[in-house]
Amino acid sequence: MKIIGLTGGIGTGKSTVSEYLVKMGYKVIDADAISHQVTEKGSPSLDLIREKFGNEFFLQDGSLDRKKMAQLVFNSKRHKDMLEGIVTEEVFSRIRKQLEELSRAETCPTTVFLDVPLLFETGADCMADETWLVTADLDTRIKRVMQRDGISREQVLERVSNQMSCEKKAELADFVIDNSKGKEELYRRVDVLIEENVNEQQ
Repeated sequence: MKIIGLTGGIGTGKSTVSEYLVKMGYKVIDADAISHQVTEKGSPSLDLIREKFGNEFFLQDGSLDRKKMAQLVFNSKRHKDMLEGIVTEEVFSRIRKQLEELSRAETCPTTVFLDVPLLFETGADCMADETWLVTADLDTRIKRVMQRDGISREQVLERVSNQMSCEKKAELADFVIDNSKGKEELYRRVDVLIEENVNEQQ
């Protein structure tokens, strides 16, 4: 079973690639979805988050105020690191468990993708045999996030500055997928990578 780590900074279109892979029938383990589960109401991780961040980041029903928390961590590396420290290890544990279950399954997939936004920052790339990075030029990324999240150019740049640069990630990645020219070109590039690095393994 080949494990491919998929990552990309804000506004690069990593989720678009992930969705395309799912449509093509590949198994994709979504770290963001697991992170959401880890921080659901009743999760042990929430007690640690409340202890570190305070009651103001929780709604009246006891669930995490995700919007307020996102605003904080997107604009503060210190708080971002704090939150990741609480959540990341549990997310990793669940990813490893899923990989083990898949490897033991009768219909074990030949290829599994790990969709992890902070693949290199958290060291999750150690779980992958190969890494794919989705990138796009900065202006394209800014326009996408402004349109998607309804925030200003300055707010987008602040979020970008709190992430590892695409240039640094490109140095670490095995393959880089440029998503500056629209979905048609993006899908073509993904198809080529699959043909050269996935199908040949099967």
